[in-house]
Amino acid sequence: MMKRSSSLSWLSALFVLSACSSVRMQRADEAYDLMQYPKAERLYEKVLAKGDDRGARARLANAYRRHNNWPKALAHYEQLYAQHPLSGDTALQFGEVLMALGEHDEAADLFLRVLQQTPENARALDLFESTQGYSSFYADSGRFFVNRLTIPGVASAFGGIPYKQGLLFAGEKEADARNANPWNERSFLDLYHTTARSEVTWSTAEPLPGTVNGQYHEGPAALSADGRTIYFTRSNYVQRELQKDDGNTSHLKLFRAKLDSSGKWSDLHAFAYNGEAWSTGHPTLSNDGRMLYFASDRPGGMGGSDIWRCKDNGTGWSEPENLGPTVNTPGNELFPTINGNTLHFASTAHINMGGLDIFETQEQNGRWRTPINLNAPINTPKDDFFFVLDSTNKAGFLSSDRNGIDQIYAFTLYEPLFYIEGFVTDEEERFLPNVEVILTDLENGNDDSMLTGPDGKFIFQLKPNADYSIRSSRGDLLTSSMKASTKGLTQSDTLHADLRMKTVRIGESIAINNIYYDYDQWNIRPDAAAELDKLARIFIDNPTMSFELGSHTDSRGGDMYNLVLSDARANSAVNYLIQNGVDQDRIVAKGYGEELLVNECQNGVKCTEEDHQANRRTEFKVTGIGLATVRSQP
Repeated sequence: MMKRSSSLSWLSALFVLSACSSVRMQRADEAYDLMQYPKAERLYEKVLAKGDDRGARARLANAYRRHNNWPKALAHYEQLYAQHPLSGDTALQFGEVLMALGEHDEAADLFLRVLQQTPENARALDLFESTQGYSSFYADSGRFFVNRLTIPGVASAFGGIPYKQGLLFAGEKEADARNANPWNERSFLDLYHTTARSEVTWSTAEPLPGTVNGQYHEGPAALSADGRTIYFTRSNYVQRELQKDDGNTSHLKLFRAKLDSSGKWSDLHAFAYNGEAWSTGHPTLSNDGRMLYFASDRPGGMGGSDIWRCKDNGTGWSEPENLGPTVNTPGNELFPTINGNTLHFASTAHINMGGLDIFETQEQNGRWRTPINLNAPINTPKDDFFFVLDSTNKAGFLSSDRNGIDQIYAFTLYEPLFYIEGFVTDEEERFLPNVEVILTDLENGNDDSMLTGPDGKFIFQLKPNADYSIRSSRGDLLTSSMKASTKGLTQSDTLHADLRMKTVRIGESIAINNIYYDYDQWNIRPDAAAELDKLARIFIDNPTMSFELGSHTDSRGGDMYNLVLSDARANSAVNYLIQNGVDQDRIVAKGYGEELLVNECQNGVKCTEEDHQANRRTEFKVTGIGLATVRSQP
């Protein structure tokens, strides 16, 4: 009886423990699904203390990852990986943690494993490419100086925009256990204002007056140019009640408020394209206020959160337009800002250092340029976002959790340094000393020049965001030129431009590539126009020389007809050159007909169309340099 009683007691205790563990797991899963991550973390830790559970550990690791608690997330992902190789989203999450901790090679192995299993996974491809050549992110780290702001009165701060000799930003007060945000058990966000006391020390943050701040989150904001209208992100709540969807998730919404005569923000209105099943927020306005950009995970996007925009049509905002796959990805694109004609935004994708990185792009002719990562020290392996330039366009503010919690950082931009260097050679690739090289700023026409050294080398410093032409000149050589540009370049760089010059021999014919004509025609074909444009540059770059443009036909047709036809072709090409800036007094046209064939396709010989085409050509020759001239000879 005693043995039986003991067994029953042991079984009863085991049942109680199992029931407790099951209840704890259920409560942990509920908290996780509600994104109450700190609560879920505590419950999962208790579950795992009683015995290993792979599902609980995976969710615990991801909860720590969501909170940017990288060491604890790493510990649990490593245990999962030790038990069994990871795949899919879990492998991507583990890789993101490794990237945040600087372990790029190990992260690359995980991303490559996912790509081998699902080659179409664009997110995995972005992450894998981000791990390759990682040192390039630090190639121009001296371009910016970054310093954290100290703002009393708040525990965290982000999304700073210039406002009233200071900053308007979203911030959290010190934690209030009575009204804590279950997502991280810190205070809910409000909108604040602070002013500068020194370069890095600011006044105690004060909440914006009026009705913009409420019971739950008020987040990143944008101001109209006159400072009297604010667009801001807000939790979806009515009075003190948080509104949730069928999955028990509360989404963010976009609101507008006005500054009243008493200096308070009031007259709140919800954005017309908010939704109950998706989030909308992180607003920014174009310079003229006619375009509203924002982030949203609304239907119709590329995956995750995307950047969208609406246009002011006079009676309201137009339907939201997705910025498309050049900007948006299967990852998350957030925190857009407009600085001049540049869109800055944060993304977990593209070529990325880890977490959120800040990118820049411009719209040209309705298309967005490939986003450029701003690299270190603007970006780090942690979350970096909300990039704003001040009125000088050489300084501003960004937000980052690089030190463990969201804070605002001031940055100063040092203009990148650009140089162009190269060598001047002849047609036999011999270096040419004492050749004049002229650099022309195409915006203002200003020239800078130098002579090549004994090794034929030259070097010039270039301005940022500028277009140039560069040409080499010596009296007995044909001038060579090319274009160079620093537009769109953000990192200090040295461009290369090697110039090859051709010795001038008066009266020697020089063939021109692809100046061909259709049979029995003399009009300029599009492929010929491209080559004539290059020829025009040669003629213009050599103002002391005179030229003859000679045209040749194939052997088909009568001799006299071909002579007339070639003359028409030569004149057609010369007229094109004159229309494109060549001095008409320095160029003559001459038709040679079929007199100087380049192959055996003469009268009576059967040839292919390609062979005949080779004879329908145009050549040029130098007929004079300064006062020296030569008569044209067949």
